[in-house]
Amino acid sequence: MTDQDMDPSQLSSSQQEALGTYTAVTNQGPSAAVALLERSQWNVQIAIAKFFDGEAPDPVEEARASFASAPLPPSQSSRQEVLMNGFSRSPRIQTRSRLDPAPRIVPQPNNRNVYQPPFLFSLLFSPFKLLYRLLSGSVGLFTYLFPILPQLLSGRAGGRAQPQRSKDTSGRRPLNSRDTASRFTREFEEEYGHHDLKFFENGYAQAYDVAKTDLKFLLVVLLSPEHDDTATFVRSTLLSPEVVTYINDPQNKIILWAGNVQDSEAYQVSTALNCSKFPFAAVVAHTLQDSSTSMSTIARISDLLPPSAFVPRLRSAISQHSAALDQARASRNEQQATRNLREEQNSAYERSLAQDRERARQRREAEEARTRAEREQEVKAESAERDAQNREQWRKWRAQSITPEPPSTGEGITRVSIRMTSGERIVRKFRAEADMEELYAFVECFDVLSEAGPPSKVSRPPNYDHVYRFRLVSPLPRVVYGYEGAGTISSSVGRSGNLLVEPLDDDEDE
Repeated sequence: MTDQDMDPSQLSSSQQEALGTYTAVTNQGPSAAVALLERSQWNVQIAIAKFFDGEAPDPVEEARASFASAPLPPSQSSRQEVLMNGFSRSPRIQTRSRLDPAPRIVPQPNNRNVYQPPFLFSLLFSPFKLLYRLLSGSVGLFTYLFPILPQLLSGRAGGRAQPQRSKDTSGRRPLNSRDTASRFTREFEEEYGHHDLKFFENGYAQAYDVAKTDLKFLLVVLLSPEHDDTATFVRSTLLSPEVVTYINDPQNKIILWAGNVQDSEAYQVSTALNCSKFPFAAVVAHTLQDSSTSMSTIARISDLLPPSAFVPRLRSAISQHSAALDQARASRNEQQATRNLREEQNSAYERSLAQDRERARQRREAEEARTRAEREQEVKAESAERDAQNREQWRKWRAQSITPEPPSTGEGITRVSIRMTSGERIVRKFRAEADMEELYAFVECFDVLSEAGPPSKVSRPPNYDHVYRFRLVSPLPRVVYGYEGAGTISSSVGRSGNLLVEPLDDDEDE
């Protein structure tokens, strides 16, 4: 079943969730992922462990295979052969060579952290520690002076084997995987000089994971400095131009990892790969024909071969599995391209959605601004209309209290000639002791006073403070006469005067 034929909608919600979690971690195709999850009873953790550590063979299938391959008696064998092959003359023999699995090796530390007791306990037990050193030193001196006594004591022990603690005699300090790889590279260059090989600068487990994820071939080279053929193999075969060119060729997709078996990690790898002779080389690859997560050893080279034989062995093993890996790599690239396309489509949709939201927000803000401006215009118009009504009502009210024009023959009279804004000139007499506000009120209410008939009774508008929107000015010399605190008309204008009405701008009015 291919990835296109597999329909995730056929799975339950819990199975779809498990499939999504598994593919997000392993980046495996849906069809292979579903098959592995089914073999793992839909347990995501077990399936991920099988993907990275390799899937162990099914004991039921192994039992069936061993039962099927068990030898039968001659009569039963012939009878079974006749039943299986019928009456054909040439029986069909099917054989299948199974590759050895290559496990993922995580190096275990050889050393254990020594427990350091607290300072108080060390101080309390220091006398016992000193006594122990004195006793052990005395015993050592006694055995040095009388060396025959340990032999006698060991012989009297009845030949019982005493367990001895294993001790690392190689003198190599245990390091982590990356530092161990760096130390091997440095020692290799010091021993064999500069070379063009590109060793993987990390542990075997990391190289194993890269080869499995990127569908590449992992070439493992294990060297033993104590072996006589190691130097010959390295100088004549491994560092030969043919081998170096083939390993460094990007088209072969080879990851080179090498190690010294005196190191713990390389020793564990040699044990896992069934290494029995040095120098040793093995090719590990992702064998999709076995399972979707299996890593197998597709070639082993443990003989001292010349480059003319070493390279064909590598080329033969790699060429047999390159087609399957290329097909899997193409399928993975297609899945990645589909995923990238889906992400780009989602990103474009999100950008379009964000743009639509932004345009909707701008339209909403523009609509709110327009509504707010219309509301402000309505409020301003209502205020202006209300102000005009109050102003007109005030003019009618103030016209009722304007003093009538006195006769021309009396004393204390001021004659004023006023030129209105319309160009009309008005000459009127005012009492000399009248305030300048009386003159301003006359000009303001002139239209109301000019109306025929008696004025009607009008009350003063409430909460309204009237402001005169003009000023009275004497042309020559130019003098501006105000009405607030300006005194009487006679004190400002005199017995007679010639005044002009100048309208005020809105800014001056404010």
